[in-house]
Amino acid sequence: MRYLVAIDGSDASDAAVTHACTLAERTEGTVSLVHAVEPEVYDDGGSTHDTDRLVQSVDDAEERGERLLSEAADAVESRGVTVEATHLLYGDPTAEIPAFAAEEGYDGIVVGHRGLSDRYERVLGSVAKGLIGRTDVPVTVVRDD
Repeated sequence: MRYLVAIDGSDASDAAVTHACTLAERTEGTVSLVHAVEPEVYDDGGSTHDTDRLVQSVDDAEERGERLLSEAADAVESRGVTVEATHLLYGDPTAEIPAFAAEEGYDGIVVGHRGLSDRYERVLGSVAKGLIGRTDVPVTVVRDD
């Protein structure tokens, strides 16, 4: 079995990685890790109006994504599970991740869910819910309670 784990650096994402490792151990499977960068939500580097952002540019987002993927890969390997690959995708994660999983023939997608309030999710959206609605690949949602 080949599992694709969507990561974002949250505790829920870490829980998804742990759960995917358990699944892979039980099925003699592999884990691949994916992080999506949405270029349109970052500054182009010329703006100084929003200094409170954690990520100021696409370059910063890519760097953060690569760091998250590396850290998650280390966590998977420390469990003795094979990391098939890491992938940095570009665009809306609720569109890019399901399309990628289907194209690459993954057996399942594992994603964390933070359990945010309905009000908060209406504003920011839920990647977990978005993935479920856009793929035929089975999705396992791991809650971080």
